Amino acid sequence: MRIGTREIGPSFPPLVIAEIGINHGGSLEVAKSMVLAAARSGCEMVKHQTHIVEDEMTEEAKNIFPPNADISIWDVMQSCALSLDDEAELKKYAESLGLIYISTPFSRQAANFLNSIDVPAFKIGSGECDNIPLLRHIASFGKPVIMSTGMQTIETIRASVEVLDRAGIEYALLECTNLYPSPPEIVSLRGVRDLQEAFPNAVVGFSDHSIGPEMALASVALGACILERHFTDTRYRVGPDISCSMDPAELRFLIDRSREIHIALHNEKRRSELEESVYRFARSSVVAERPLKAGDVITEYDVWARRPGNGEIPGYKLDELIGKTIKVDRNRNEQLRWSDFGQ
Repeated sequence: MRIGTREIGPSFPPLVIAEIGINHGGSLEVAKSMVLAAARSGCEMVKHQTHIVEDEMTEEAKNIFPPNADISIWDVMQSCALSLDDEAELKKYAESLGLIYISTPFSRQAANFLNSIDVPAFKIGSGECDNIPLLRHIASFGKPVIMSTGMQTIETIRASVEVLDRAGIEYALLECTNLYPSPPEIVSLRGVRDLQEAFPNAVVGFSDHSIGPEMALASVALGACILERHFTDTRYRVGPDISCSMDPAELRFLIDRSREIHIALHNEKRRSELEESVYRFARSSVVAERPLKAGDVITEYDVWARRPGNGEIPGYKLDELIGKTIKVDRNRNEQLRWSDFGQ
């Protein structure tokens, strides 16, 4: 798939998305600081969350308290949402730094707004993964979609994927665990492979809420093409997602290491040219295990394999000499040659 000018898939380095989300606490100034820190860390894409609370929730949300906050989910989003004008300014700022800017709309109005400011793609959060009406609305814009699949099974995702397939848009599915932070006991790296097998038309990635980069990096070795993690310019900030957010140093580390893993993942099993000099001394050559005289018939007690490997007969061909008659004298530990046996 392609978002903007960025090609995404198994043939390309993993795309690392820095999710600013609501870590800015509703401050455009802080949000810009986070975007700048992400850009300086070498990030290519930042992701925001677009909350128009009145269109997103009903009054019942004022009585629902998420496990990572001590106020209602309504109040969390109300206090952390940027105004639409501020978000338009944030997108403009991110793009001025060369970043791709996308966001997660949590309502129909939010989706309409993001389309109006021409985001190149939409992110669907795990909570909206099975919101079929919203998915249909977003898919109708004809833009690529990255969808997290936390709290879902392969079977419950199928209806959502069908919406994306019918719309004929490019899409990615991200394995995700929605606990902030997520302990390794409940993180599913196997989910990356399960999504690949179940949905071959999808680009597959990993949205990580664990602490540290290990799970995200491990997912690259399983074929994850997108890595998404919450991001903050400093962990000294306060917010519900800060505990599982990476800072600029960890973002740089994740980008660099994921690219290295991607390169190694596509190297076939072979001896590389750079290993040739090592191969010459590290492998073994067949040598005489005792002094040999011309006319001796070689037994398994007469020969052995020892370093270096610059001899004519490699150690793995030792068995081919058993039963042959040697035609020259050789001292113990002297490398043998095929010509010693008339070959």
